[in-house]
Amino acid sequence: MERQDKGLAWMLQYENIAWYEDGVVRILDRRIYPIKVIKVECRTHQEVADAIRKMVTQSAGPYTAAAMGMALAAYECRGRSEAEQTEYLKAAAYTISHARPTTTWRMEKITEACIAEAKKALAGGMDDVSEVIKDFAIAQNDERYAGISRVGKYMAELFPEHGAVMTYCFAETIVGMMLKEAGLQGKNIKLFCPETRPYFQGARLTASVARDMGFDVTIITDGMPAFVMKKEGIDVFTTAADVICCDGHVVNKVGTYNTAIAAKYHGIPYYVSGTPDQGHPTVDTVKIEMRDPDFVLQAMGTPTANQEVKGYYPAFDITPPELVSRVVTDQGVLSPYKLSDYKGVKDQFLV
Repeated sequence: MERQDKGLAWMLQYENIAWYEDGVVRILDRRIYPIKVIKVECRTHQEVADAIRKMVTQSAGPYTAAAMGMALAAYECRGRSEAEQTEYLKAAAYTISHARPTTTWRMEKITEACIAEAKKALAGGMDDVSEVIKDFAIAQNDERYAGISRVGKYMAELFPEHGAVMTYCFAETIVGMMLKEAGLQGKNIKLFCPETRPYFQGARLTASVARDMGFDVTIITDGMPAFVMKKEGIDVFTTAADVICCDGHVVNKVGTYNTAIAAKYHGIPYYVSGTPDQGHPTVDTVKIEMRDPDFVLQAMGTPTANQEVKGYYPAFDITPPELVSRVVTDQGVLSPYKLSDYKGVKDQFLV
């Protein structure tokens, strides 16, 4: 089977997200890409969890890192009894899946699936199942990318023939797939990317992917979306989501809510990509991650404020369904009020 990352931007290739090999997981450091291209080397599964916690990889990157981290955990406990390896993998799964609180439910699904594959291999007499888990991680990525390709197709169909699209933060594979599909459909799209402080994912990651794939892309500051919507004639606002609650609330990078309000005011549709999360039937099941407040007092390591003042840093915000025009899934386009109509696999991670 041909790998599903073929034809996408460099940083969307599996090896350039997170990759296990010979007892090491190498994770592209997205905190500094593309200014520098550095891969963080993790030699224990705890280091993989720490890399996820410290935002070395973001968006859907942690899902690949989690599976590769489980392969590394299997390498760490190779040669032990079947029972000992199983218990070790369970402990590693907890450590990795709880690296960041908002996406714990999704991460648990990934690590649990890795354990299930490991158990089958252990029962068959293997004493080192690291490569089994790695192969499983690649197969899962292929399945996820294929699903995202369908999302990209449906999303691109919502774009005008010639238009301007505003994104927010870094929607990982959906950015690559929607642009790939837009090209196949002959859509001439310009992208406007808010920088999305304090990690600048929009400026560094989304813009890099769009440029790598040959699209016209403009970076704006986080305070500019409303002005740009009016001045530049934005046709569509779109994001992925860290969580799509089954009641239609969307949890995404902080600042999404502001931009959705501006889009509503200007009559611009807001299309969210992803699938309903069974683990979050209502918005009150979501825990918003509060990150180190001092991080907003700097930019890429350079202080930008009096260091005696306070910062405030929620990693995500919540956009209510009345601001969401449609949820674009691998099964089609849905109203945020009718997510129960979704007939696909609700625990897929389409980012």
